[in-house]
Amino acid sequence: MARRERPSPGEIAARKQAHLDLCLREDVEAASKTTLFEEVELVHDALPDLAFEDLDTRTRWLGKELAAPLVITGMTGGTRAAFQVNRDLARVAEDAGIAFGVGSQRAMQNRPSSEWTYRVREYAPSTVVLANIGIGQARDMVLEQFEALVEALAADGLCVHLNVAQELVQPEGDRSFVGGTRIFRRLARGLSVPVLAKETGCGLSRSVAERLRAAGVRHVDVAGAGGTSWVRIEALRASEAGRLGAVYRDWGVPTAASLLQVAGLRLSVVASGGIRSGLDVARALALGAHVAGTALPVYRAYQEGGIDGARSLVAELVRELRVAMLLTGSRTVAELRRTETVLGDRLLRWRPGARATRRKR
Repeated sequence: MARRERPSPGEIAARKQAHLDLCLREDVEAASKTTLFEEVELVHDALPDLAFEDLDTRTRWLGKELAAPLVITGMTGGTRAAFQVNRDLARVAEDAGIAFGVGSQRAMQNRPSSEWTYRVREYAPSTVVLANIGIGQARDMVLEQFEALVEALAADGLCVHLNVAQELVQPEGDRSFVGGTRIFRRLARGLSVPVLAKETGCGLSRSVAERLRAAGVRHVDVAGAGGTSWVRIEALRASEAGRLGAVYRDWGVPTAASLLQVAGLRLSVVASGGIRSGLDVARALALGAHVAGTALPVYRAYQEGGIDGARSLVAELVRELRVAMLLTGSRTVAELRRTETVLGDRLLRWRPGARATRRKR
């Protein structure tokens, strides 16, 4: 099917601002589907032989040490207001020793003069910073253009986000997704920094993760269903997307289920999509994630309380994570990733092979 006409820089900027406004004031999360983290029980250790100050939340990711296994995932860019969000949340990430990602650099591709709205390295000089572009835009790019995105941020990695459901609901969105695997293969071989395959709220299945690994990708963000629904956001933004958005608002693999799906593939995994507490972070790590990502709660805390509000929320997430570590007898993040879990039946249905087994009965 033919590709839609490329939107103008002004249209992209307006869309980005609409996304931020909707995230702030509307119900943009899944309606009935959950992340299934409620199906993950961490086994209590009544005799941990640890003190709270003994706990070590440090972890190494993308070649750098983080103070805690967290990333503020990409949200925005391309406008003056977006720059303020990126600048301030990059400062929050730097102060907390966690990673930070910008939103899609599509606006920068279409309007190079907007590059400054993504430049956050000055405000996050030492922590992990992630560049970001959509798979739809990546099809038309050569390696030098990807490198320019990375260089503009002095980024430690490049997220290529997968947003098929969002695009299909978007009236002006892409309708062809041919060549995605080839793009990842090319970037895995030629890009100067790691490439991360990042979903946007619909999760990664095992078959997709296997294809990505075969293409050379070693880092993924499952960004599962149950949290922010970009299908819902697009339906709110464009009235003509209303019915389609309502039908597919809850589409996707729940975040906890996606972690089960990609387990055992020797991938470095980010767990985002509905991470709302430090306990969610702990559950994600226990299911095999290396770091956990969050965006909407941080953005809302920032809008309500400025930089201090965002800092307070991040500090609370880390504190809640530390409590989970002590309650499971896990002194380090590595020990937490090996802690015992009890999984509920709804989640176990997503374990690889479970569906095939049921079909044979």
